[in-house]
Amino acid sequence: MSLIHTENLTKVYGKGETAVVALDHVNMSVNPSECVAVMGPSGCGKSTLLHLLGGLDRPTEGRVMIDGSSLSTLSDNALTQIRRRKIGFVFQFFNLIPILSSVDNAALPLILDGKNSAQSRQKATEWLQKVGLSERLGNRPDQLSAGQQQRVAIARALITDPMLVLADEPTGNLDSRASDEIAALLQQVAKEWGRAVLMVTHDPRIAAYADRIVFLKDGKVVNETRLEAKNDRNREIVAGELRALAS
Repeated sequence: MSLIHTENLTKVYGKGETAVVALDHVNMSVNPSECVAVMGPSGCGKSTLLHLLGGLDRPTEGRVMIDGSSLSTLSDNALTQIRRRKIGFVFQFFNLIPILSSVDNAALPLILDGKNSAQSRQKATEWLQKVGLSERLGNRPDQLSAGQQQRVAIARALITDPMLVLADEPTGNLDSRASDEIAALLQQVAKEWGRAVLMVTHDPRIAAYADRIVFLKDGKVVNETRLEAKNDRNREIVAGELRALAS
């Protein structure tokens, strides 16, 4: 059974002759422990899809179902609770607080949710150790590499034990080595830690770490490709699909 799925998800900005259809009756799903990449040309609706899945925006038509709940029917307070406790967000530019240490940045979602500060920091320490930052617990963001900052952001996304992690171009601000490390970590989030992961990316190398790729064009799902684990040709397959999409 899918953890999250959409039914005829549609988002239109504006009205009348100036209306822009960002998403057009999209039906898709993500299963527990599955890593799904969303790809497509600029303006195809990738970011809009992510915002709707995360409850950051409401659809014009259709609905998003997460763990049996329709986001469209929830009050603003209930939607906030879903975002805070069931969904983890990872962004391209990390969004860390500059004056806080790695531990305090990672603990922030729990502290904002009213949890005990000492217990929150202890849990943050445990997650930072899991993502490979045992030696960087007290460092501020400006004392970390870009890849290390993204690891802090992933620990922060996981600290509430969410069912779903949404990653918006998570490697877009990293060099190739750090990008591969973060993509492998997100794969681990799904396979070893049991979270559903959906990431938007433009990079075939990064998408090749996913189980499945959903291709968007002009706001519609135009293709889906399931990848074989540890297939050396996955990057080539993804790149070929993107070229076909652009033609």
